[in-house]
Amino acid sequence: MKHLYQLICCLAIALPSFSQSFSLEGKIVSATDRAPVPGASVLLRSQKDTTLQFRTAAATDGRFHLTLPAGKYTFQARALQFDGDMRTVVLQGNMDLGDIRLSANVQQLSTVQVQGEKSSIELKTDKKVFNVGKDILSRGGNANDILNNVPSVNVDMQGNVSLRDNPYVRILVNGKPSMLTQNNGLSQIPAANIEKIEVITNPSSAYESQGSAGIINIVLKKNASLGFNASLQAGISSPQNNSVNLNASYKTKTFNLFTNIGYRDRSLLFLEDVGRIHKNPYTLLRQSNRSDANSDNINLYVGTDFYLNEKNILTASYYRTHIRNNDRNRMDYAYFDQHGTQDSTITRFESYREPQIFNELELNYTKTFKQPGKKWTTYMQYDFWNDDENQDIRQHSSAATPVHLVTRDIESSKDIYLQSDVKLPLKSGQLDMGVRGQWRAIRSEYSAAQDGKLLPGNNNKLFYDENIYAAYAQYGTKWKQLEGLVGLRSELSHIGIIDREQTIDRRKRYIDFFPTLHLQYGFKNELSLQASYSRRINRPRFWQLNTFSGLSDQRFLQRGNPNIDPMYTSVAELALLKKFGKISVNPGLYYQHTTNYFDAVIEPQPDGTFVRTFANMGRENRYGFDMTTTYNPYGWWRLSWDVNWYSFNQRGAYAGKNYATDATTWFTTLRSSMRFPKVVNIDGSFTYRGKRREVQLSVAEQYRANIGLSRDFFDDRLSLSFSVNNIFNSNTYNAEMDTPEYSLYSHYVQQGVVYTGNVVYRFNRKKSQVDRMPTEK
Repeated sequence: MKHLYQLICCLAIALPSFSQSFSLEGKIVSATDRAPVPGASVLLRSQKDTTLQFRTAAATDGRFHLTLPAGKYTFQARALQFDGDMRTVVLQGNMDLGDIRLSANVQQLSTVQVQGEKSSIELKTDKKVFNVGKDILSRGGNANDILNNVPSVNVDMQGNVSLRDNPYVRILVNGKPSMLTQNNGLSQIPAANIEKIEVITNPSSAYESQGSAGIINIVLKKNASLGFNASLQAGISSPQNNSVNLNASYKTKTFNLFTNIGYRDRSLLFLEDVGRIHKNPYTLLRQSNRSDANSDNINLYVGTDFYLNEKNILTASYYRTHIRNNDRNRMDYAYFDQHGTQDSTITRFESYREPQIFNELELNYTKTFKQPGKKWTTYMQYDFWNDDENQDIRQHSSAATPVHLVTRDIESSKDIYLQSDVKLPLKSGQLDMGVRGQWRAIRSEYSAAQDGKLLPGNNNKLFYDENIYAAYAQYGTKWKQLEGLVGLRSELSHIGIIDREQTIDRRKRYIDFFPTLHLQYGFKNELSLQASYSRRINRPRFWQLNTFSGLSDQRFLQRGNPNIDPMYTSVAELALLKKFGKISVNPGLYYQHTTNYFDAVIEPQPDGTFVRTFANMGRENRYGFDMTTTYNPYGWWRLSWDVNWYSFNQRGAYAGKNYATDATTWFTTLRSSMRFPKVVNIDGSFTYRGKRREVQLSVAEQYRANIGLSRDFFDDRLSLSFSVNNIFNSNTYNAEMDTPEYSLYSHYVQQGVVYTGNVVYRFNRKKSQVDRMPTEK
């Protein structure tokens, strides 16, 4: 705690005194179900001087507040999907307008009913918000399916998420770290529970500094209706990806009980062809891999909100998921000599079993005050999980005796997060401050035996400890059409990795400061310009440090490097949002300069095998252009186009070799969404990724196409949908590497077009009131 105190002192900001001022507050809600309307715009125009205007937007809970002089004003509240509200307000002291109810905006056509939808993109001072809406393509799917429909975001076949093709992105759930974002846990979040995705490419100091590519925040839906209500969802898919999910809650004025129970059973087939060539002397290895991946998981989430009074809320919850992975893998090797003649073959059969158990306990306290906008939140989160990886490998060779290899890796982790934040409205703006502590302990014990004998160097235990103490302060203000947010964050890191055999002992301690600046100027005619700067960090993840990995393919091993140091990135961005009637355009420019850059390196070994490891290699400069365009030619049809072009150069050295890469590439997505609620809803998308370069690899272009249909029945209580993803069976990954000494190529494919059917039935619940999930507030 001594270090935490030092950080707070470093960031202490003297609070200026402020005099009493008149405030206006209220809450924007839907007239039909009293649900909050986040993002609704609020405008007050002086009736005495119409040039005197005050603007703000409703928060996620629908509340808003303004500080302004006494006088007579015209009040106006607007939100897409709703009719506006206009009234006269006479301000002579602090005033609370209470609930301001907006009626849904419904248009009548001759044969169909079309209901407006929330804008697909919102540009805020420090983030872009992509509203999920009625997404058909991912119904019955999970968070990974949703993310693949978000501009600039990509999820590969292994579940790895990247932002602007940069893998160093931090993923949060409702603004907080969660075990659901680890070990491909995003596949456990049903797509139906997601309200929106926040893409924060240049986060403010209120967010942790981890992740040079930025932050993706998954915001889950919240049920706010009184009484008992529930929804039951079931999905079936080919290839097998079947699921069932029950979400229920019972809410009164004093408490809210909620639970979510889900089950998913999934099977996937992966095929890979690999070629490895040594040029001097010439030898060739052709390898084909088949992986039948099977998993099922059961999720349980239960919790309660206690409304102690109108100013104090306490939430307690528990989440548990049990995953069982059972895979069957086959690898066939064919060796050719310098004359191109096959001289031997090897076949390996692997049975892989990995049960995983994740637990999460959370306690959250929120206090509001009489002063509008003043708020104090504190939360504690305790995660504890373990998994048990087991490999049973049998190898048969045309030139050697059979081999039996058994490995086991038992991993566990205990993670504690404590955070406290306060929002203080000032006369001239708002001050936000907070402190955070994170304590993480991972233990990984592995063993390997071949034909009953322990393998040297493959029996050990790693101890990884990561303690991070942080404090931040940021000040935001608005002057006429200009909004500004300036902040400073400091993080003290204690990281240590040692092993039982005393071959590794790496302890690192460092303190860093991360300044941020965000500016946004609102012009007339719905034009906004945004500029921002931040400094970020990427600490290596445990699997990049772990020196042990599975022995499925002993001819191509992956090993972590405990010597990796963190890399630092400075990010500058300029973005624009302009609306031309039915067209919305959001272009942006960005530049990232990274020092101490680390990435994967493939190294040949004297015995002809390869090892993939990680290393700091120098610097990287990345600059690019992205743009999101939406067009609504009719009330029932929306088109969107996303494009991202970027170029980068990397310069560095590792193990006596120089590495230099210069590359330019681009990717784009086209989407079409048509809404005929009484007939059918149709969604379609097409994504293309151009050829790209990595440190050593060159990856071929990729594309995929999807289409989906849906229909609602019985006053929206029943919803049916059907989608076809990967229509052309084009979800492939082709990579190659060529050096003077050796060449590698790989063709990797996830087999099959994906057909998914989904049904949802709601008990006393509207579509806008769906589901409560972990870390929801």
